[in-house]
Amino acid sequence: MTETTVTRAQLAEAVYQEVGLSRNDSSQLVDVILEELSQALIKGDMAKLSSFGSFQVRSKARRVGRNPKTGEEVPILPRRVLVFRASHVLKDKINRALSSAPARSEGGDA
Repeated sequence: MTETTVTRAQLAEAVYQEVGLSRNDSSQLVDVILEELSQALIKGDMAKLSSFGSFQVRSKARRVGRNPKTGEEVPILPRRVLVFRASHVLKDKINRALSSAPARSEGGDA
C-alpha cells in the first residue's frame, strides 16, 4: 500500500480548484480554519466537522507503565491527548472504497 500525506499546500490547492478563490486566498483560508480548530482544542472545546468527525482533548491521569525490554516500572506523567472520532458518514465512505477496491494478496509470494 502506498502511503501519502495530505499537506496544507494540497488542501489550499483543492480549495483553489473547487471554490475558485485565488491561490493566496485559498492558502489563507486553510490557515485560518486550521488555526481556529487549534485554538478551540487548546481551550478545551470539542471541534466537530459535519460529515467528517470530531476532535477532542482528553486528560490522562498519572499511571505506572513498564519498559518492555527490561520490565522496569516507569511513571507516566499526566498529559493531555488529542482524540479523533470519525463520523458515520466518513466511516461509510471508507468502507465503500475498501469494498470496491480489487482484492489484494497478503503476505507476499507463494
